[in-house]
Amino acid sequence: MPIIKRALNIDLPPGQSAFLWGARKTGKSTYLKTRFPDSLVFDFLKTDLFLEFSMRPSLLREQLLARSDDELKHPIILDEVQKIPQILDEVHWLIENKGLSFILCGSSARKLKRGKANLLGGRAWRYEMFPFVTAELKDWNLLQVLNRGMIPDHYYQENYRKALIAYTHDYLKEEVFAEGLTRNIPAFSRFFDSMGYSHGELTNYSNIARDCGVDSKTVKEYYQILIDTLLGTRIEPFKRRQNRHVISRSAKFYLFDTGVAGAITKRHIDAEKGELFGKAFEHFILMELMAHKSYKELDYEINFWRTKSGLEVDFVLGGGEVAIEVKGSTRIEKRDLRSMKVFIEEYSPRKALIVCSEREERVCDQIRIMPFRNFLRDLWEGEIIS
Repeated sequence: MPIIKRALNIDLPPGQSAFLWGARKTGKSTYLKTRFPDSLVFDFLKTDLFLEFSMRPSLLREQLLARSDDELKHPIILDEVQKIPQILDEVHWLIENKGLSFILCGSSARKLKRGKANLLGGRAWRYEMFPFVTAELKDWNLLQVLNRGMIPDHYYQENYRKALIAYTHDYLKEEVFAEGLTRNIPAFSRFFDSMGYSHGELTNYSNIARDCGVDSKTVKEYYQILIDTLLGTRIEPFKRRQNRHVISRSAKFYLFDTGVAGAITKRHIDAEKGELFGKAFEHFILMELMAHKSYKELDYEINFWRTKSGLEVDFVLGGGEVAIEVKGSTRIEKRDLRSMKVFIEEYSPRKALIVCSEREERVCDQIRIMPFRNFLRDLWEGEIIS
């Protein structure tokens, strides 16, 4: 695998600590080793280290107090910190009493929160690592991105299908079970399979609950587990003002990677056309937006807008500042602009964009029709929203 410069930039002033969260295999550990090559690292994926520090969290304090000032001037990295929640009390003491700084890296804060672990009371900044984004890659192929996803190991692996199947079965489910985040393993397994069929659509908790043999409240909790473990995100409907014709309650759920979503839904895309391509293409654009707002520290809202009659704008950014429709088409016709025109009349966004596979950029009825590569370039250069 080539060395890729990541878009994430952790720049800590002296004495400042940070949490770095992200799903497994997104490249957190590799990034930290590259960004902080002189830092001490405690990797709790190592069984001996995990057992030792689980039994005696105070070992961290004792070992660090024996280190030289020169070794301790760099942030100390604790990898997979969620595995030992009690160690955060030691981290807190070392920050307060010795002025040390830490980078606490993990795949989920849920176990820490459930165990009422010490989350340092705002003393640590929060960062998140996503799979690759297009701004990090010199050359990328759309079908490769949609089928393989952007998790580094999968993106560069020729036998990516086996890797994705292993990831979804051996990690996604087992991670949840191993962390004790749910006790009803059969029901969660059924939910995991059912969730794929409604991926990127309006979430109907009752239908999924019926498929899983549990109640709607439990299904909502299962979705929250995936969100808390950074395996997915919920997109809420846009509702600047009340309108009885606009859907305002049902959210959409998307997994964190197009390849993982494809593996769960048993989807393979052979050409840049058709319904499956369109859904995966929309998902891909969303993942770029999610990473962009996090890495650029913009924190704009991402919503969707849909009426009960079926008019829809895929993504509404910044409370209505930018409206984006994603079309898996090489030619946008007048009829394809209807939803966006209605949205413009109702909310007057600063920018209205159709992201598609047309070759040249153009403007039609106040709507900018953009080839997807142009859109992604402008997004990361700060031209879409800033």
